[in-house]
Amino acid sequence: MMAKIRRAIQQRWLTLSVREQHGLKVVGVLLLVWLSWQVLIAPAQTKLRQAASQRQAVAQQLSHMQALQAQAQALQQRTPISRDSALKALQGFALPSGMQLNPQGERVLVTLKAVPAHVISQWLAQVRTQAQVLPSEVHLTRATFNTAMSNPASNTSSATSPVWDGSLVLVLPRGAQAGGS
Repeated sequence: MMAKIRRAIQQRWLTLSVREQHGLKVVGVLLLVWLSWQVLIAPAQTKLRQAASQRQAVAQQLSHMQALQAQAQALQQRTPISRDSALKALQGFALPSGMQLNPQGERVLVTLKAVPAHVISQWLAQVRTQAQVLPSEVHLTRATFNTAMSNPASNTSSATSPVWDGSLVLVLPRGAQAGGS
């Protein structure tokens, strides 16, 4: 079967004029060059173009990881404080509106009512580093808060932002007690 097709093509080739044969050879070479470009060179060129943005993303990730490493090392090197000092420091922080503290032995219950997420995260970061308390339980429910009602001077008609209701349980550090060894 293949031999018949090959013979038919050879006979057809021989019936073509020299000019037609030359033209088909040029088209074949151009087709081969185009196909080589699409299969071999274009994918590599695309990867090369993407490499700069990927390097930038990896560099950002590296700097973020190095910052986290420095923060972790700083937390490891700090001197532990006593439970009483941590509780005094915790009670000394300005509580955002909608938050209440309720000390219960080695733990502190924080009740939240309509507190924005960014306020909670900033407050937790502050108490974690300065009062050395850690969250152990979190029970939150997302709600929406109409900012136009809370701020009548704003021109937004129905702007809403997510707020959180619920509770956090913070664990006080187990450092040396005041008056202990």
